[in-house]
Amino acid sequence: MRYLIGFVIALFISLTGVGAGTVTVPMLVLFLKVPAPVAVGIGLMFSAAIKLILVPSQIARKNVAWRTLGFMLLGGLPGVLLGSIFLKQLVNAGSQNLLNALLGVILVGTATWQLIYSFRPMKENRNARDRSPLLAWLMFPVGAEVGFSSAGAGALGSAALLSMTNLTAAQVVGTDITFGFMVSLFGSGAHWFSHMSNPALLIALIIGGVFGAITGTIISTRIPRRPLRFALWLWLLFLGVQFMFNSYQVWAATR
Repeated sequence: MRYLIGFVIALFISLTGVGAGTVTVPMLVLFLKVPAPVAVGIGLMFSAAIKLILVPSQIARKNVAWRTLGFMLLGGLPGVLLGSIFLKQLVNAGSQNLLNALLGVILVGTATWQLIYSFRPMKENRNARDRSPLLAWLMFPVGAEVGFSSAGAGALGSAALLSMTNLTAAQVVGTDITFGFMVSLFGSGAHWFSHMSNPALLIALIIGGVFGAITGTIISTRIPRRPLRFALWLWLLFLGVQFMFNSYQVWAATR
């Protein structure tokens, strides 16, 4: 089952481009009954492993805007650390049900945002005023969300780059992938030292993910991307609502 989940997650990443962290956490919690804090740590590590394959090609193609990436990391890395600390505090306080509810809210918000905006074509805006320094402020809450839930870097990072820089479409993709890799790597380190991980499960997911990525690459030209993305985000929206509903039931039972 672990290998299958890794295979499915990587397959959908290859076919849709949806971030690994966003998909991994709900699947681990709902299907393998992994505690949410451990699922978040594994999601970050799995995301970093998958993106490690993609980053070198983006660098080789010169699609990474290093100055812009620097501003993003200036806010994103401290945010990841803060989000990880907040998650640890919730765990230490025994607020597992609140954590599940917050993860549900984040998942619903991310899925809703993607359903509304993800199908807009990525347009180059070469005449836009470059406001890259402001990314340091905007990426702080994004990083905090990644550290807390392992989700959000891809969707929110792309939106910020499109609206605040004059990068080409290829540079937006390359810079965002590299940003996602680095915050996931940094966040996974914080979770690892907090003992919120499961190395055996992570290895199984990565092994299955390798085969999933290969399969997705082979069949990606035969499957329409947008309808599959739409179906996936609807499914994740449903999972987020289920997280929230389950948390409400637990809360109501204790009243």
